Amino acid sequence: MQLEFNANKRDGQGTGASRRLRRTGRVPGILYGGGAAPQQIDIDHNELFQLLRKEAFYSSVLNVNLEGKKEMCLLRDVQRHPYRPVILHADFQRIDATHKLHQKVPLHFVNADIAPGVKLSGGMVQHVMSDLDVRCLPKDLPAFIEVDLKDMVAGHSMHVSHIKLPAGVEAVLHKGEDPVVATVIVRGGKAEEEEAPVVEAAPAAAPAPAKKSEKTDKR
Repeated sequence: MQLEFNANKRDGQGTGASRRLRRTGRVPGILYGGGAAPQQIDIDHNELFQLLRKEAFYSSVLNVNLEGKKEMCLLRDVQRHPYRPVILHADFQRIDATHKLHQKVPLHFVNADIAPGVKLSGGMVQHVMSDLDVRCLPKDLPAFIEVDLKDMVAGHSMHVSHIKLPAGVEAVLHKGEDPVVATVIVRGGKAEEEEAPVVEAAPAAAPAPAKKSEKTDKR
């Protein structure tokens, strides 16, 4: 999946120049990598803000239209205002269509409601991973990877090796590593409790008879 946005080249650098740029509704950014010199750019704030609301913008190949010249890139970093809905800066990395890239792709879990561990055992799916680091050519980069949970049973886990990856896409893992992606846990465990032996209480001792008070003979 590829998304496109527009950008202009900019010359001004520094905090003051960036502040003045933001006042005009533009976001300062940088486009770097790909064997070319880093290029300072600026983007319309509203356009970028709306694109950042799309999950695919974070993991897809992007086409930046830089004053009529299009270049492929990936979003690498976004700086936001700590409490206002304002984008402060954005970093983009150029990519080459003929070279494989590394990118984190979000995982979309489906069919959890019909998994035997959920439907029959009353379990609950726990997501251990939310994205996966993959390697592929830009043309094969998916916007997301679907994880089908329809065969999950209670107490079992799904590993990265169980995921069906799109053609041309491979998971980036350390040698011998196969991390857990999701698992089904049983809510409110139904394990039988051992019955404690019943101990008969000893009969209570009869209360001692009250002593009669002795009267002194005054005769």
